[in-house]
Amino acid sequence: MSFATLPEQNEAKRLLGVALAEGPAHAYLFHGPPGVGKRAAAFAFASELLGDGSRVERRAHPDLYVLEPLGDQIRIDAVRELRRDLHMRPFEAERRVYLVLGADELNDDAADALLKDLEEPPPYAVVVLVADDLGPLPETIRSRCQPVPFRRLSERAVRETLDARRPDLADDEATALARVAGGRLDRLARLLDEDAAARRQTLIEVARSVYLDPEFEPSEAAARVMDGVRAHGRVARERAEEELEALELTAREAERRARRAEFGAEREELLAVLEELAAWYRDLVAVAAGAHNAVIHFDRVAELEADATRERMLGAEESAAAVRGLWRRYEELNLNPSLALEALFVQLRRELT
Repeated sequence: MSFATLPEQNEAKRLLGVALAEGPAHAYLFHGPPGVGKRAAAFAFASELLGDGSRVERRAHPDLYVLEPLGDQIRIDAVRELRRDLHMRPFEAERRVYLVLGADELNDDAADALLKDLEEPPPYAVVVLVADDLGPLPETIRSRCQPVPFRRLSERAVRETLDARRPDLADDEATALARVAGGRLDRLARLLDEDAAARRQTLIEVARSVYLDPEFEPSEAAARVMDGVRAHGRVARERAEEELEALELTAREAERRARRAEFGAEREELLAVLEELAAWYRDLVAVAAGAHNAVIHFDRVAELEADATRERMLGAEESAAAVRGLWRRYEELNLNPSLALEALFVQLRRELT
C-alpha cells in the first residue's frame, strides 16, 4: 500500500508528506469516520518510514509494532507490552513505528499507561494512533499527538471501488449503492454482503408503509427493522466467537467479549439503517422538487416518483429531520433501540399522513 493508491484524503496526504520530507513527529492521531482509509494510510506511512512496504503490509517488519483491540477494548496489559518494546532500539531501520489501531477502544488504565510514553518517547519511536471517534480519547493523549483528519469519501471514489469489486452491477444499482454507502467503504462492503439486499428491501418497504399502509403499526415496523439489525449482530458474534477460540480466556470473559462484538455490530447497523431511512424521505422531497439527479436511492426512482406527491413534501422533509435527530441521539446516548424506533415511527406516521 502506498499513498498514491489511497483514495482522496488530500489533507491527510499533505500532512504526512510534510512529515516524511521534514522528519516525523513522535506521535500522530489519525481520526475520522470508519471505512475512509485511516488504517491503510497508517500502514502506508509506516512503509515509508521503514522503507519496506512488503514486510510492513504483512506485519513482518521487526521495527513495526501493531496493537489493536482484543475483543472489545485495548487493555493495560497490551499497552505494558508495547511500552516494553518501545524502549528497544531499532533492529534494521532508523526508527521504530508503533500503530495503535482502534485507539478509541483504550480503556482508562491503558490510556493512562500509554500517556506516559507519549510524554517522553524515545527519539527513534513514531507512534500512530488510529481512531474512529475522538470522544473516548482523553484530552491529555490528543494534545500530545499531531492530528491527521480523514473525511468521508466522495461518491466518485466509492463508485470506483464498487466498479472494481462488482463490475456486473447495473448502472442505476451501482449508483444507488455508492450513494447509500455515504462515503464509507465499510458501509459499501456491508451493502455488498449477500444478506444486505434483503435488509435494504425490507427497510424501503417499511419506509413506504408509513404513508401507504392504512393499517400501519409502528411497533411492527420497528420489529421488522430490528430483526435485520439483530441478524447482523448475530453474524458478528459468531465471527467473534471463532476468533476468541484461539485465546485462553475464561468462559465468562469470552462471553463478555462476544456480547460486546454483537452489541457493537448492532449499533453500527442501526446507525446505517437510520441514515438510509432519512435518505428515503429526503429523496421524496428531491423527486417532488424535480431534482432527480440528487436522489440517493437511485435504483428506486420509479417508486419515489409514484410516492413523491406535493402534499407529502413537507411531511417528508420533517420525517427526514426526525430520523436524523434520532441518529444523533442514538449515537450520543444509551437508548433502547426498539423503543426509540417505535417512537420514531409514531412520529413519522403523524408527519406523513
